[in-house]
Amino acid sequence: MAQALRQQAGARAARPAARIWLALGTVYILWGSTYLGIKYAIETIPPLMMGSLRFIAAGGVLYLLAIRTGDRRRDPIGGRQWMAALLIGGALLVGGNGGVILAEQYAPTGVVALLVATAPLWMAIIDRVVFGRRLPALVIVGLLIGFGGVAFLIGSPGSGHINLFGAALALAAPLCWASGSVFTRHVKLPVRPLVAAAMEMLWAGLLFGIASILTGELGRVHWQQVSTTSLVALLYLIVFGSLVGFSAYVWLLRSAPLSLVSTYAYVNPVVAVILGAVFVGEAINARLVIAGGIIILAVALIVVARNRAASQARVAISA
Repeated sequence: MAQALRQQAGARAARPAARIWLALGTVYILWGSTYLGIKYAIETIPPLMMGSLRFIAAGGVLYLLAIRTGDRRRDPIGGRQWMAALLIGGALLVGGNGGVILAEQYAPTGVVALLVATAPLWMAIIDRVVFGRRLPALVIVGLLIGFGGVAFLIGSPGSGHINLFGAALALAAPLCWASGSVFTRHVKLPVRPLVAAAMEMLWAGLLFGIASILTGELGRVHWQQVSTTSLVALLYLIVFGSLVGFSAYVWLLRSAPLSLVSTYAYVNPVVAVILGAVFVGEAINARLVIAGGIIILAVALIVVARNRAASQARVAISA
């Protein structure tokens, strides 16, 4: 009997672990592939308009599916929740994803993905500057190594290696993403994660649409010239990048250790570099490989150090 009970307990524990790894693998592959999807989508669709269409469609579908599920009585949706979704959605999706969309007009997908992988570096800095959290020595080492890798990847001005404007956009994106991720813990978002994700995407779609109109994209677009490839890429971003990928990420934030979830930051660039080389013919040179290895090492050091500090804090509290 005791053995049967242990087997049942083990099976129950294995099921959540299997779901976590399934969701994590989904984020690894799908988010790594969205860089290529964005490049194809903005070939004939204006970038800000593409972002608006993507997030309004994905957010609308997800909201209709999620709003009627869960504990609606204990999780009411009011003005405070919508304002929180505006702030976080603006930082994560407009600043973060929008920076990627614009950067891919000036830099290869693999380079953009590597620079976006610096998000954990920015999160560590924001934690220190805004919240005064002391940085472990290993985090400081990771920061120095990471920014050294970024400097090596970009190269010196005028060297012709990387477009500096595209690199600046690609670095602004993870800064915005890190800000949204950090401040998520300090605003009144809906408790139901999929509802929160849907509201953030709806705000992002609206903000992208306003920006598209203000920049004159609406007057310049010619729908008859939009290619089938761009439309398929847009559909892929809506379904797999946003509905599936972003929902899986939001669920992981509530269900898995942050140190494990954070590993997407150094897996996505590898996927993006490989897909860019295979489908777009982007060169994988020694500079890209070395700089990518340096950045990924730095991110890994920071994730490990933050996880170690969190574990020590939990032990101290329990003692």
